[in-house]
Amino acid sequence: MCDIKIFSLGGLDEMGKNCYVVEINKDIFVFDCGLKYATENLYGIDYIIPDFDYLEKNQKRIKGVFLTHGHYENMGAVKDLLSSIPKVKIFATKFTKFILTNDGLDGKKITEIQPHHKINFGSVSIFPINVNHSTPDSVMYVINTKDGAIVYTGDFIIDPKMMDKYAMDLGRIAYIGKQGVLALLCESVFSERIGHTSPSHRLVNFFKDTIKHHEKRILFTILPTHIYTIQEIFLAAENTHRKVVIMGKNLQNIISFAKKEGYISFSDSLLGDLSNIEDKDSILLIQDNKENPYASISKIMNGYDKFIKLHKTDTVVFAEPKYDSSEKTLVKVQNDLAVMGCDIVSLPKDKTILHHASSEDLMIMIDLLKPKYYIPVKGEYRYMVNNANIATELNMAPDNIILKQNGDVIEFKNGEYNKENLDHIKINDILIDGTSTEDVGELVIKDREMLSENGIVLISATISKKDKVILVGPEVTTRGFIYVKDSSEMIEEIKKLALSIIERNMTKNFVEYNKIKNEIREELGKYLYHETECKPMIIAVVQEV
Repeated sequence: MCDIKIFSLGGLDEMGKNCYVVEINKDIFVFDCGLKYATENLYGIDYIIPDFDYLEKNQKRIKGVFLTHGHYENMGAVKDLLSSIPKVKIFATKFTKFILTNDGLDGKKITEIQPHHKINFGSVSIFPINVNHSTPDSVMYVINTKDGAIVYTGDFIIDPKMMDKYAMDLGRIAYIGKQGVLALLCESVFSERIGHTSPSHRLVNFFKDTIKHHEKRILFTILPTHIYTIQEIFLAAENTHRKVVIMGKNLQNIISFAKKEGYISFSDSLLGDLSNIEDKDSILLIQDNKENPYASISKIMNGYDKFIKLHKTDTVVFAEPKYDSSEKTLVKVQNDLAVMGCDIVSLPKDKTILHHASSEDLMIMIDLLKPKYYIPVKGEYRYMVNNANIATELNMAPDNIILKQNGDVIEFKNGEYNKENLDHIKINDILIDGTSTEDVGELVIKDREMLSENGIVLISATISKKDKVILVGPEVTTRGFIYVKDSSEMIEEIKKLALSIIERNMTKNFVEYNKIKNEIREELGKYLYHETECKPMIIAVVQEV
């Protein structure tokens, strides 16, 4: 019999940063290792990753990290994890491995796995199964234990028309269900959507109609890992006598690899090159990314792209998912395009590029696997609650449906859920700025927020080291706070306050530098708030020469 613990380092009550830990006796298995892109209120932060502190402390017990598919919400933090734990084993299917290596990761650190090929770890085995998703080689994982299977679905939809590298083995999933499933961890993102996700994700006819009714040049903005959507654009462009130009080396690499491996199929005669960019009927594929949403089309609009010049006869198709965090950016971009005279095409409300399980898809998965315990994961808390309600509709006992937050530990002893266990793993969001792997921290974000809202006031002075008298200053420099020429009286008052503070903390033998800096921040802060109702960042620089 087994002592099993399940908890999340990210992915619960949030979109992205998926990372789920399953401990079986003393062995640790990690499923997905994703990132979350920063919102506007996280000034200068590029993305957020899970807190790997627990994994670092227990790294000798980690058997491996198992990735479900090649989307950054599920594998984007692997590089950061390897920086912390260089020897951890990463397991991924072929396409997911390619995306990681294409981003600069050493392919030798990744073990390529095949769907339906068991990976043994003593009394425990991991079994990957193909699922339908927008990126090829997507899998769900079955963790076989003595107390029954633990299943983590990753992202999926149910669509029998998705074949080959996008296919789903429902028969194998049903077989797992008949063998006995202890717990099912199932995604929640589209749980509020009624019905099946299919066929709203099928966009070929929509793209065909768009190409047919717009005779001039068309620009498609896409996310590079949504290979299924890229395939549909190529299918829509067939027999149109148009040339498709793939913009950017990264996108070219991904599409070239996808074609070579059979993830995507199109005639080579359909492809154009840089000489076709200005063709009046060309189709341009422009890579976007979630880190800087709509950055590529914005660059083109502002005239900074060295290859593409936008014309008022152009049509721009936003063939990428819409996210709440970037909605304002999208509205601004579309407004600017309209001012330039371009046609704008967005997906209809009944269509989606995201391939997540809607209510009926979730019901089928639950019914096929028939888990003893059900654990909604991945998505905001209301999505998880709705996912739990779906399980209730299928007559699952409410006590067997487990809703938790990141860090909360779910314990099973001898195949039974231990409700008395209230253990919690302490975790935090790790904020990443640029290429640094170090956490930026909340204090830095608060400083950046203060700078963005109220600006900065710098007080500088130079004191004679020998005579202990002020040689220069105090001088006042402001940025983003007040316009100096229009506020000369306030500047003079700031100088007087600073001078008074410096003089009363300075004797012939000693200067209280810390007291000077603290008092300048405190007294000047009160004065500026009284005068302006603003709280700028105040920095005092006092030095001896």
